[in-house]
Amino acid sequence: MMSAPASTSTRPYLIRALYEWCTDSGFTPYVAVLVDDNVRVPREYVKNGEIVLNISFDATSSLKLGNEFIEFKARFAGTPREILVPVANVIAIYARENGQGMAFPMSVPVDVDPNAGDAQGSDKPAELGETNVVQLVHSEADDADAHDGPEPPKPPSGPRPMLKRVK
Repeated sequence: MMSAPASTSTRPYLIRALYEWCTDSGFTPYVAVLVDDNVRVPREYVKNGEIVLNISFDATSSLKLGNEFIEFKARFAGTPREILVPVANVIAIYARENGQGMAFPMSVPVDVDPNAGDAQGSDKPAELGETNVVQLVHSEADDADAHDGPEPPKPPSGPRPMLKRVK
């Protein structure tokens, strides 16, 4: 079994999946990005250290959703720009039309000293690298609760509807 630090991040796979879901559903995929020195975007559009980018097919050319970087060309106020975003800097990907998507926990530098907290232990876990997005836990109580709700409505009875061909 692979240890957590040696495993591949799920972030690029989730970004690609949500991008595909947005485009298949007719939505416009947007990514929110934390801007630092590793991000190549037009700085004049950065607000509070973040930028939101439209990564739809219509807004980009040469889009590559890789495991390490998101790369594409886009126009900003009519000026063509090359965009390069490390996947680790993606804060969220969502559909513009309804806001559905996924937000990601921020990565912290791997060189953070886990012993930097107070000597008696902190309520805060040591932050090393990327944290999990979601952890699902199944319990027997969930199975018991699943049967407590009302029964679903029954279909109406009576004659079945019929189609009539008109020539």
